[in-house]
Amino acid sequence: MSQFRIGLVVPSSNVTVETEMPRILGRHRTAEFSFHSSRMRMHTVSPEQLRAMNTQRERCILELGDAGVDAVLYACLVAVMVGGPGEHRRVEDSIARQLLAGESAAAVLSSAGALTEGLRALRAQRIALVTPYVRPLAEQVVAYLESEGFAVSDWRALEVEDNGEVGRIPGAQVLDAARQLDLKDVDALVISACVQMPSLDLVQRAEDEFGLPVLSAATAGAYALLRRLRLAVDIPDAGSLLRADAVHGPVSQRVQGDSR
Repeated sequence: MSQFRIGLVVPSSNVTVETEMPRILGRHRTAEFSFHSSRMRMHTVSPEQLRAMNTQRERCILELGDAGVDAVLYACLVAVMVGGPGEHRRVEDSIARQLLAGESAAAVLSSAGALTEGLRALRAQRIALVTPYVRPLAEQVVAYLESEGFAVSDWRALEVEDNGEVGRIPGAQVLDAARQLDLKDVDALVISACVQMPSLDLVQRAEDEFGLPVLSAATAGAYALLRRLRLAVDIPDAGSLLRADAVHGPVSQRVQGDSR
């Protein structure tokens, strides 16, 4: 099997990325992955702490460059989106330039960019989403996605500010929030627009229940990583997006066809 090292830049209070990403990619049939994290201090999901956290990015990238990683995922979606339209491109470009200065050609992506990439891969235009954020931050996430050309038809904010608590939000609460959404004429549902809110066990369940493609910041991150590493995207039981290269054809097309 091919072997790859994945670098993760995560908030210090995040415990979900380092559990969900290995679980997802551990299902890959032809590659093995190791995961190497560097942390930025952040406890409360507020504009002030997000800005302070982002100032620690360069140190984290230096540490991961030393580890010789093949790809780097900047894993805090809202920290990028609060920077305004197009911020994921600026962040990813800055990280890539820093890595190149250290003679590393690692692929670079962010959770924010990965989510937009995943939605486009599903050919989604109208979307709905669930976020854990307080309402002002959730509104910025909605505005960011709309600036990328998506129509956000409905959304829910669970209003959890403590990032540690975000990592403990029960799946039943997330699914209940999704059931309150108006999903008529929606092309895709983002069950978790946050890499800290646990979602992996919900994606396939929600897709089966609602009859439309479902993804999360975590599954979108895995999709983007596989694409950057030029690996087949064919991972079972994690939603349509991660079956893009399945031998029987993209599941997303079949799900959309069944729901129209």
